[in-house]
Order: sequence, then structure tokens, then C-alpha cells
Amino acid sequence: MTAMDRFSAQPGGDRGAPRRIRVVLADDECMFRTSLRHLLTAPRSVIKDVYGIDVGAEFNVVGEAGTGEETVAMVESARPELLLLDLSMPRMSGLAALRSLQEYREMVRTVILAGEIAKADLVSAVQLGVQGLVLKNAPTELLFQAIVSVIAGQYWLAQTLVADLLDVVRTLGVPAAKDTSKGRATTLTRREREVLALVVAGYANKEIARTFSISEETIKHNLTRMFDKVGATNRLELAVVAAERGLVSDV
Repeated sequence: MTAMDRFSAQPGGDRGAPRRIRVVLADDECMFRTSLRHLLTAPRSVIKDVYGIDVGAEFNVVGEAGTGEETVAMVESARPELLLLDLSMPRMSGLAALRSLQEYREMVRTVILAGEIAKADLVSAVQLGVQGLVLKNAPTELLFQAIVSVIAGQYWLAQTLVADLLDVVRTLGVPAAKDTSKGRATTLTRREREVLALVVAGYANKEIARTFSISEETIKHNLTRMFDKVGATNRLELAVVAAERGLVSDV
């Protein structure tokens, strides 16, 4: 059973019934919140047919907020499992709201929705426990991909932001998501380091496969081996570990 299956199964009930995940939507634009609510509350079959994503769960929007202060109050009262949070809100920013909600960090999984984000804010978001970050102009299927990843306990970051995060990691030495031994990282082959360099640069699997004239499936197998070698669980952790240890500097 996958992490997503475990999260979706109803404890003590019908294991085939999807779990209803409690969600709070926080954005200062009412129409944007309405659009999000309609997307999330669509039947799973419709989401899969239209966007090609099996979300594996149903979503129960238990609250909405239009300011940072309302976000804090809503999370405290509604106790959601998932928070979709805009960074730019009146009176209290999304990051400020997250700082006020640190005691709920382990209970609420957060996906940031942003029109744009500065490098410093990107790192602050990660340090404050944000597991996903999606740009508002991204295709809708990427939002669902991010939500599925975050629900499964993974990190998800828009590829266009990977390079920004890694620039700051290199400069400031931001700790990697996992504390792994340096000895494990030195076992990467030259080809794996070449693939890693493109991951760090934000390339998608299909683009990496095209670069080396090999199949996308082969790239996926390479990434799985690399995850095991460096102790990462996803592309974001792999890229952060690579930047922190200079694993691609000699490629």
C-alpha cells in the first residue's frame, strides 16, 4: 500500500471509500477562492478525466480566509489537514500567518499559491514547513500533482523555482531536507551526476531523457537509484542535497 493509499483509507471502515480531507482556502481574491473550491469539490472521476490526476481522496472545504489574520483564526478553529495559502494578503502576509501557526505545523500540510515569490521568501516558506509551492499561472494539473505529493508526505516545488531555491542554498548553506552521510553521495556515477545537474537546473524527466537520447523510464530508474544513494525521497530533496554538497560542480 502506498503512502497515498494509507492516507486515503478510512480507519475501521470501507477501505475502498476515499478519505475526505479537510481543506482551508486562504486568498484575498474571492473569485480565486471560488474557483479553487469548485476544482477541489469536483468528483474524483471528473478530475482524473479532465486533468489526468487520480487525487485518491475527496476534499471537504471547511473554511475560507481573505486575510492573514483570518487564516490564522480559521486554521485554529477548523483544524484542517491541508492549507492552500496565498502569500500576498492584506494586513498579515501568508508567511506571517505561517509563523503564527507553527504549533500546527505537524498537523496541517501547506501548499503555497503565489503569483511570484522572491528567493528569500521561498527559503522562508520551506523553513516554516511549507511542503508545496505552485505558481498561480501554472496548469491546473500541476496544482493537483502538488496536492497529491504533499498529502503523501512529500515535497513539491514548481520547476521554475528550483533554481532560485538552490541559488540560496549554495549561498547561505540552508540545511537539506534530510540529514544524510556524505559517504553515500560519493557513490554517484558520472552519468548520474550529469542527470543530477539537469535536475538541479529544473529540467523535467522528458527533457532530460531527450538530452541523453534515452527513454523517460530509464531516467525514472536513474532517479530512484539516486534517491537511495543520497537518502532523498523526491526531486526537491535530491536537488537541495546536491547544491548543499556541491555534487554537480565537477560535472
